[in-house]
Amino acid sequence: MSVKTFAAIDVGSYELSMKIFEVSKARGMREIDHIRHGIDMGTETYSTGKLSYDRVDELCRVLLEFKNIMKSYQVSDYKAYGTSAIREMKNKAILLDQIEQRTKLHIDVLSNSEQRFLDYKSIAFQGEGFQKIIENGTAILDIGGGSIQISLFDNDTLVSTQNMKMGVLRLQERLHHLDASIRQCDALIKEIVESQMNVYQKLYLKDRQIKNIIVVDDYISTIVMRKGKSSGISGFADRKMMDYFAQTCRSKSLSELSRMLDMAEENMPLLYISLILLRTIMNTMEAEQIWAPGVTLCDGIAYEYAEKNKIITSSHDFEKDIIACAQNISKRYRGSKRRSETLEQIALAIFDSMKKIHGLDKRERLLLQISTILHDCGKYISMVNLGECSYSIIMATEIIGLSHQEREIVANVVKYNHLEFDYYEAMERQHSLDREAYLKIAKLTAILRLANGLDRSHKQKFKNVKISLKEDQLLLTVDTTEDITLEKGLFGARADFFEEVYNIRPEIRRKRM
Repeated sequence: MSVKTFAAIDVGSYELSMKIFEVSKARGMREIDHIRHGIDMGTETYSTGKLSYDRVDELCRVLLEFKNIMKSYQVSDYKAYGTSAIREMKNKAILLDQIEQRTKLHIDVLSNSEQRFLDYKSIAFQGEGFQKIIENGTAILDIGGGSIQISLFDNDTLVSTQNMKMGVLRLQERLHHLDASIRQCDALIKEIVESQMNVYQKLYLKDRQIKNIIVVDDYISTIVMRKGKSSGISGFADRKMMDYFAQTCRSKSLSELSRMLDMAEENMPLLYISLILLRTIMNTMEAEQIWAPGVTLCDGIAYEYAEKNKIITSSHDFEKDIIACAQNISKRYRGSKRRSETLEQIALAIFDSMKKIHGLDKRERLLLQISTILHDCGKYISMVNLGECSYSIIMATEIIGLSHQEREIVANVVKYNHLEFDYYEAMERQHSLDREAYLKIAKLTAILRLANGLDRSHKQKFKNVKISLKEDQLLLTVDTTEDITLEKGLFGARADFFEEVYNIRPEIRRKRM
């Protein structure tokens, strides 16, 4: 039986955390150690955009200690991720190089959507508990140092996700800037959060009923799980219990709270801010209870590793969530569902018929599918500048589960479906995309343009499209009794680009009646 030891490292805004796991196909994943070190990088980053020399020294020193612990456990593989504190640094590249030179540990920086997706995965891998709770209206509240993420579920499916710059460290920095007293903190935090939540409610909640909130954080989860163990219901709390926790924080000194909760004294202000933040959101949503499963980003990193290495599998369909998010974005911007379904059917059929030619995999097929769903979202802003507006909407809207680069690929595919295609040398000046990403954009754009050409009238004239690849030709046999003069007339330019990309000439043929 092959057992691997894996280390997951989270270089967070106010804490460095490492979990050591044993992973094997026979036993799955088992946590064997959890090491934490409080280090406030977020406050410096959010205010100055950089870390002080002393803070960099402390960061490298702790990472070297982590490295020694990894050696003692004979760790065979590791993954280290930085989150918002590093993500928002002005000198990010210089800092990461310094860390790697001094510690020999490589740190990748997660985009916000990637970070939240790993947190989401760590919840989803809780199995039946997760599946049961999302049967009713549920929101995931992911509380970080720099921001929070609210993700909504409807009928077991993730339908929207939104990021807000109201992380606990950022709120604490605002309170310090306002020179607020402890008595004022409660009202000020409520005021800040309510102003954002009122807008959020109008845009996303509307008539949705949210009964449960799943909380991912570093402080509330600890006290809720500890309280639950004594009552026999681990991880669950209602509004009454949250009010009790908040009242306790208000009435006790920091040192009393620290002893009572068995938590570091310097964490008490952040716990208090987290509680007010959560209670305000619970009241806005009228949620009845919270579930704090006690998972962290380190768990999500480990689940991702185990999943990629086929050590464990999840019963939850994450692709379905990504597609549902894209469909809700399209709906928000008045996209045509019927037209999208037609494009999706034709585009995916072309993709599947050319597997041996395009060299793309299942993930790129998903990106193509999302591109068909969002193909016309820009018309909500302008029917003249459809391509540019679609690009802007997609880049400004998070799709949880897609990396920043994947979202940029989708945005460019949709953009160039409507505009003249830019070649790599021109695109390189505008974007940070590498050659591999550029080629994916070119290949997916060629397919989407072709599918779009078969429904140029937007009337879904073809009841059935059969696609076959024969040597240097792609035959698109259509079943219709309607006039397809428009489709044939405008097909040439799209066919030319497709031939340029694949060296295969597409041709429309009407099925013989």
